[in-house]
Amino acid sequence: MAVSESGTRPGATPATSPWPALWALVLGFFMILVDSTIVTVATPAIQADLGASVDAVVWVTSAYLLAYAVPLLITGRLGDRFGPRRVYLVGLAIFTLASLWCGLTGSIAMLVVARVFQGLGASFMTPQTMAVITRTFPANQRGRAMSLWGAVAGVATLVGPILGGVLVDGLGWEWIFFVNVPVGVVGFVMAMRLVPELPTHVHRFDVLGVVLSAIGMFLLVFGIQEGQSYDWGAGVWALIVSGLVVLAGFVFWQSRNRAEPLMSLRLFRDRNFSLANIAITTVGFAVTAMSFPIMFYAQGVLGLSPTRSALLLIPMAVFSGVLAPWVGRLTDRGHPRWIAGFGMAAWAVSLVWLAAEMEPGVAIWRLLLPIALLGVGNAFVWGPVATTANRNLPQDQAGAGAGVYNTTRQVGAVLGSAGIAVLMESRLAANLGGGAGGPVGESIAAVPAALHAPFATAMAQALLLPAGVLLVGLVAVLTFTVSLRSPVRSGQ
Repeated sequence: MAVSESGTRPGATPATSPWPALWALVLGFFMILVDSTIVTVATPAIQADLGASVDAVVWVTSAYLLAYAVPLLITGRLGDRFGPRRVYLVGLAIFTLASLWCGLTGSIAMLVVARVFQGLGASFMTPQTMAVITRTFPANQRGRAMSLWGAVAGVATLVGPILGGVLVDGLGWEWIFFVNVPVGVVGFVMAMRLVPELPTHVHRFDVLGVVLSAIGMFLLVFGIQEGQSYDWGAGVWALIVSGLVVLAGFVFWQSRNRAEPLMSLRLFRDRNFSLANIAITTVGFAVTAMSFPIMFYAQGVLGLSPTRSALLLIPMAVFSGVLAPWVGRLTDRGHPRWIAGFGMAAWAVSLVWLAAEMEPGVAIWRLLLPIALLGVGNAFVWGPVATTANRNLPQDQAGAGAGVYNTTRQVGAVLGSAGIAVLMESRLAANLGGGAGGPVGESIAAVPAALHAPFATAMAQALLLPAGVLLVGLVAVLTFTVSLRSPVRSGQ
């Protein structure tokens, strides 16, 4: 049963162009994704200013990612129940106020708490952006819209370190949070004015499903994310296994719930939805994992500052952003199998190419060429995969589908962070010898010249991990079955 949200925006009609609403939404989406990576560059400054331990300051990032990833299944469903516009605005308000709180805090404990609220606000916002695209754009324009959404996701993960370096060097670490406040206010006003009210769908709320999914996701994500900090001891594996068991119980309950489950397993009967979720998991893994070896190599071997290291990724951001509109038009006309397949292949090749170039004393331009190809690969992946995932979802499942899709992307990112940390530690030990122990990155700026060659080799070898994972995504997208020109199911 569908009913209209109260307070429908005057003038919002089916003929209203959905593009202004999308621009309003991607402004907030860009901001929350930047905050997933911006803190990395500021971590040393935060640690020094607040007198925090290494373990404590790591939680500034961990708390945000946990609070972001864990509720996504639930917040996606809330958009179906209460309307994506309303849920998005609530999330944006929470995120903006929490950003101000982060900048004003004077202790590491309060900063971590504020980051939890930031992550919660982000989790309210993210599924709504995809749900609005699915529900407002006609099928022949959805590829362009999803390509814009995907370009924002890809560029934001790169802008974070760059913007973080500039702000920390120029104004102080607090400004990586203060900068969100005016952007959040502008985004709130734009969303209020431009995002239409959409019909809501009366749902019974699956309380047991909410509890099982939240507990299972927390145990799994926390275990994976903190595994490296605790040397992957028995306690960490107990958390991960417990999380998997609880999530298995969640899936079993969803299959048995005859009323209205939190996550309808019917979504996965759509072959393309299932394959797109596999593909976006590998993308989330690669985006997170590839940045660490590149940044460590640039700072430890080439001697670049954090800001200059981040600037190496500019060609990737430029190519991704410039190509996105063209790829979107191509997505509306062609089969996503070949478009996303080209992107996945180009991305994997670029990482192997970059790994081959990572040597001491290499000319910068030789690194920029494969990094530019990274941008080409990004442009051809995000939009087609997202469009394929949501193509056949009925209207009352748009938020739930977006929640699942973004959850798998975030879990992929957590797996990428944990996996690359383990591999870098292993490769450093193998190439530098047993005396290279200690947490990865603890003395990156002080790598002696005599160790530059083995250090570069270790980082290059680590970069092959995300390249290999992307091949799994390549297989998934090459088995997409339905062209975007095919008719959609009834109810969309």
